[in-house]
Amino acid sequence: MGSLPQVVEECFGLLKLYSDGSISRSPNISFDVPFINDNSILYKDLIFNENIDLRLRLYKPTSIVNSSTKLPIVFYFHGGGFCFGSRTFPNNHNICVRLASILQAAVIEPDYRLGPEHRLPAALEDACCALKWLQGQAIMHANVMDTWLGEVDFDRVFVLGYSSGGNLAHHLAVRFGPGSVELAPVRVRGYVLMSPFFGGCERTRSEEERPIDGIWTLGMYDRLSVPTGATQDHPLVNPFGPSSPSLATVDLDPLVVVVGGNEILRDRVENYARKLKEMGKKIEYVELEEEQHGYFTDHPLPAAAQRVIQFIKGFMADNRKLMMLR
Repeated sequence: MGSLPQVVEECFGLLKLYSDGSISRSPNISFDVPFINDNSILYKDLIFNENIDLRLRLYKPTSIVNSSTKLPIVFYFHGGGFCFGSRTFPNNHNICVRLASILQAAVIEPDYRLGPEHRLPAALEDACCALKWLQGQAIMHANVMDTWLGEVDFDRVFVLGYSSGGNLAHHLAVRFGPGSVELAPVRVRGYVLMSPFFGGCERTRSEEERPIDGIWTLGMYDRLSVPTGATQDHPLVNPFGPSSPSLATVDLDPLVVVVGGNEILRDRVENYARKLKEMGKKIEYVELEEEQHGYFTDHPLPAAAQRVIQFIKGFMADNRKLMMLR
């Protein structure tokens, strides 16, 4: 009689990968985080990919500070190592409520397929699909599009991503390029990458010093996220890997890159930002001293997250000023 399958990877206590390739996910996910549901923000769920039943959550302020101006749009792609996470998780929901309130924006948080059932590039394909969904809404007749989107400015879209979502934000910036012409009349004005979940076979100093960051490890990439048979030098994981296309001649919209000064990803993210800056890209690098991974979605909202949101608010305002000068 053969031995029973052994657990080879466990992620956040929510997912188990067994030696025979089988997978189990916990049906019961408990959070010690309350949902923020106040009267300042409305939200609803919509399907953006009927073929695989993928949904997004759309948020908007109940009252607009400047009623003569349409709302900018902020896409928020959640983290979770490409293997867990949802728009329905309270930490993700709460940060979107805060973003919509503080930024005075319509916030869109799409779900995306997760590994190991759906390894990369599935998540990136779904992120592209979400932006294409918005384009489809923008070109619809006013009496056909979702009524909430009648209050938004399709010409002022910003893409934010945290952890694995930050990785997606990078690839979306490369995929759609400056001006996001392919998405017209939707216009992405900038990207914010918060602790983007990059990797590589050659470890950085911060990765060697902190092989385990809280409850996740870089090894999860290999076993749960990367394409089957690939390594962490795959272009979707390592933008500067040996087989990754050169970014030297790739034009990009403005980028903001944020990382905690005391997290496992610190050196890799700093190297990413520095290399892009040396290539002449429009990029701002923000390091949050002493902060660890998780600074953006902890509850209650930590001071570091508030600082980041205020920085994003300034980034969006500066972009608007440039638009008015042109």
